[in-house]
Amino acid sequence: MRTAESGERRLALVGISTLTTELLRARLRAARQVSDLHGVWEGGAGSCHVVASVAGRVYARGTASGDRRLFHASSEGLTVVADRARTLSWLVGAEVEMRQVAVRLSSLVAPPHPLDEQSMFQGVEAVPPGHAVQVEPDGRRPLLHRWWRPPEPELPVRAAAADVRDALREALAARVRPGQVWGADLSGGMDSTSLCFLAAEAGAQLVALTLDWSSPGEDTAYARQAAALLPASTVHRTFPAVGLPSYYAGFTEGGEPEDEPLTHRRDMAQQQHMTAATREHGARGRICGQGGDQVVLPPLNHLHELAARHPLMAHRRLAGYAVKDRWSYRALARALADRRSYPSWLRSQAEALRPVRRGRRSGEGAASMLGWGPEVTMPPWATDHARDMTGDLLSEAAADVRPLAGTRCGHQWLYQVRQAGRIAAVYRTSGLEVEMPFCDDAVLAACLRTLPHEAGDPWSYKPLLTAAMDGIVPSPLLARTTKDFATAEWHSGMRVHRRQLAQWCDTSLLAAADLVHPETLRRAWLNTGLLPASQGPAAEATLAVESWLRDLAARPVPDYLKEHQRESPAAH
Repeated sequence: MRTAESGERRLALVGISTLTTELLRARLRAARQVSDLHGVWEGGAGSCHVVASVAGRVYARGTASGDRRLFHASSEGLTVVADRARTLSWLVGAEVEMRQVAVRLSSLVAPPHPLDEQSMFQGVEAVPPGHAVQVEPDGRRPLLHRWWRPPEPELPVRAAAADVRDALREALAARVRPGQVWGADLSGGMDSTSLCFLAAEAGAQLVALTLDWSSPGEDTAYARQAAALLPASTVHRTFPAVGLPSYYAGFTEGGEPEDEPLTHRRDMAQQQHMTAATREHGARGRICGQGGDQVVLPPLNHLHELAARHPLMAHRRLAGYAVKDRWSYRALARALADRRSYPSWLRSQAEALRPVRRGRRSGEGAASMLGWGPEVTMPPWATDHARDMTGDLLSEAAADVRPLAGTRCGHQWLYQVRQAGRIAAVYRTSGLEVEMPFCDDAVLAACLRTLPHEAGDPWSYKPLLTAAMDGIVPSPLLARTTKDFATAEWHSGMRVHRRQLAQWCDTSLLAAADLVHPETLRRAWLNTGLLPASQGPAAEATLAVESWLRDLAARPVPDYLKEHQRESPAAH
């Protein structure tokens, strides 16, 4: 925590920051009203919460990416702000919002905006990323202010790459000091490899961690090649997946629930094992490439706008993606002809969930990739009640929603960044001591300034990051165009825990709430090898939701809170 004072004004930065106390004090001194604090973070690197008091008004905000979040609730008529929704739900006795539970059964990573940023608890409100909450002196009027807006995408990739390189360098320098021991993921992919070389450049003594998947792939070979090119002091530890705890190890024993159900619990035991290995070497923490995919790669729907402005350029790129991703030209033509607004698209998602429309295919292909986002689909084990609840939520949201940006690409790029931020926030509270520089606001802004059609194309892999790391990461590593997956580990973990999964189907809290058909869910969980590929993510999402509900029931009081003994009235 870094603090500053000026008269009756107070300011605190909680997290990683390069801003000095002297600079903070000068900016605080210049603040005449709460809105003057919007620029307090200008020029800063890192990731932190900002909390301040000016003229009796409280000001608090997280980050634009959402890797540091805030929530507010009313307790006995007064507004309380916290960085954990669980804290506030316990404080005010909030019940779970079951409609939010229903929408989390979809096969998406998260429901579409604005449902993705809403709290899972009744009476607990989320502060959207990029917004600040202000509390008046009487404590009864929480106001939201938008302090961050995405930059215009106007820079060619070479110019933008220089900004991305500088932002990533400063992000590592904000965390690493020369000579410090740091753990660092080295998957063999471009994101983690880039951070390893930047951390070494900043002077860190690295303990590089590589998870060797059981499926054939190239990740481990690239990781070994990268480790050989890092400084000689680097310790490289490789962990064969067969020697680690299986996926979902320990999930039936439960744990402290997060603010929302997420699939991170699947490999939490593996991650804890690897973090413990870094501590054996005296590491201060662990650097992770989480967020790289979402931040440096624009969504494919940038081609929708490109087709209208530069049809010849778009035609060549669309043809490349059509071959690569097996899009039919008929579906491609329909996708390009779609001119729906975001509210209209949300309404169409709600309507498609109704019983009369249930024959729709899952949201894949050109229509999904070039639209406002992936189609909202419910798995076959979802009940009509779950579909209706999800459809109602989508319809209500469509009534007054605005997209996150003025274009489909701008909207979806910010959306996918926020999903990376949600995962980063969970890892931050899980005790893994993980730092994720790709989620820093300065890195995010530098990436979003890039012209989307130059930041992504069908013939190269992550051209923006490749250009940014030119001269830092050796050329052979930047030439990679592939990526491995851990599908085999997921199937193996589900097989290992079949007995527990069967027991959960018999006592499912989702089934008790009439949100899933237990027998259909049983077939999915116990026979994952027979699941269509499109239903795998939904099976995983359903397991995450069921596990979350069970953990909430088992731990009504957050483990991380300590209730202090009250003094009796007679003591006064």
